[in-house]
Amino acid sequence: MTGSIEQGASQNHGSTHILHLLVRLPRPMETVWPALASADGLAAWFTPADVLEPRLGGTVTLRDVGSGRVTAWDVERIAEYTVEGGGRLRFHLERAGDEGSTLRFTHEFRGEQESEERWRARFERLIDSLESGR
Repeated sequence: MTGSIEQGASQNHGSTHILHLLVRLPRPMETVWPALASADGLAAWFTPADVLEPRLGGTVTLRDVGSGRVTAWDVERIAEYTVEGGGRLRFHLERAGDEGSTLRFTHEFRGEQESEERWRARFERLIDSLESGR
């Protein structure tokens, strides 16, 4: 299985923007999870997590994004970070056959600081790192 970014959708609710992406990943959930839910994993494709307490209500500080809390946590399935200035980032993993997984990503934010193109580039880096086994 090769990775792909299959669809994107954006919604606006007043000054709140919601971006949805569906990302097909070439590795099983257990392999992908650390890339979404650990400081080292996030640093490899997104941004360094200077602080990440991996539990519901834990503190999170994503460099160049903001500080806040872990607002949803279901091991190997859901990691959600809500950070001051960066909005809400939700990573929801689902099994896709024996060898792959599907990531349903949602970013809810205010302002214009993020774009679908930027997230697509980040997820391309994630797919590349998973395909090369890094």
